[in-house]
Amino acid sequence: MSTRLIRTLAVLLPALLLSGTAQARPVVLELFTSQGCSSCPPAEALLGELAGNADLLPLGFHVTYWNHLGWKDTASFEGGIERQAAYAERLGEGNFTPQLVIDGRRSVVGSRRVDVAAAVGQARAERGSEVATAVSRRNGRISARVGSGVGDARVILVGFDRSVRTPIARGENSGRTIQQTNVVRSLRTLGTWSGKPLEFSEAAPAGQDVAVIVQEPGGRIVGAARLTPEG
Repeated sequence: MSTRLIRTLAVLLPALLLSGTAQARPVVLELFTSQGCSSCPPAEALLGELAGNADLLPLGFHVTYWNHLGWKDTASFEGGIERQAAYAERLGEGNFTPQLVIDGRRSVVGSRRVDVAAAVGQARAERGSEVATAVSRRNGRISARVGSGVGDARVILVGFDRSVRTPIARGENSGRTIQQTNVVRSLRTLGTWSGKPLEFSEAAPAGQDVAVIVQEPGGRIVGAARLTPEG
């Protein structure tokens, strides 16, 4: 196989794997990143490309542990580092950026296109019993609904901004302007699902957009939904 063909496949493989029929829920992609990390902009760019797929829910969590190296990430918050630390314990690996966690079960370096595409393909193939999940806006509040099923899981409300453009004045990315997609601004656990249908009515979280994730104690995501544009 020629080098040129390999490079072409590296570019096209995500689209080839991620296109197709609509799924019961989107595959959840969680990128742990920082504006102060010189290795992160390519992962940010890839996350932006993947955000165009209706069957994916990409989310960018900005961590705080790069903030002492000359630039404080304007989107960093403790919820991001706490979530990454929980994944580190479950997956048996240390924290790093840019780390992309797929459906709560495996992680890859977020800038490696072929690895990301392969992990997403595996996640889609492994999905078993899914929990119907929906989120909508009613009278200025957010309504989240989780259907019936088997098991136990946390219901998590996520608020995020669709697009953030940030000029970086100091640190490893000094002088660059980074385009970021689906930047998480808030996380809130709504309650515990134990197999019976649930509905929550909540104040809108911080951020332009809203998603709901249903996640088992072991990390596996069994339900997810994003507020539709007209919601």
